[in-house]
Amino acid sequence: MVRLYNWLFPHPLLTLILAVVWVLLQNDVTAGMVVFGIILGIIIPRITAVWWPDRPKSFRMGKMFSYSLMVLWDIVVSNIHVAWIVITVPNAKLRPAWIVIPLDVKHPEAITILAGTITLTPGTVSADLSSQGNSLLVHVLHTDDPDAVRDDIKNRYERRLLEIFS
Repeated sequence: MVRLYNWLFPHPLLTLILAVVWVLLQNDVTAGMVVFGIILGIIIPRITAVWWPDRPKSFRMGKMFSYSLMVLWDIVVSNIHVAWIVITVPNAKLRPAWIVIPLDVKHPEAITILAGTITLTPGTVSADLSSQGNSLLVHVLHTDDPDAVRDDIKNRYERRLLEIFS
């Protein structure tokens, strides 16, 4: 039964997201649209499963929820911080930096979430991933201590992603 479930739903969260997005795009919640959304949510991940051979075996949804809340909070705080930098720091005194962050996470999904988190947070941008996937190049708008930024990213985000995908 578990084998059938894993074959039918290779990515259960993706199935749910596709079904919900389909219904939202239709602007009409009817039984037919919900059923069709579920059918699409089953078929699309099943067809594309061959391109996802190394999907994570474990994923902690509760920890991902708390991670998402933390990232939303960081985005709000960073918006205020970047606005303050733009208003108060002259261009000549800005100290941008390129920071190489060595990665402990190995799952491509976790690396993607980390890079997206860094890019979504104002003042930082993920610029490149090494060809071996063991380091991430990040640009920071303004910092006095690049090492502290690196340590903050590793402790605040990467450590939690390791817990989520372990």
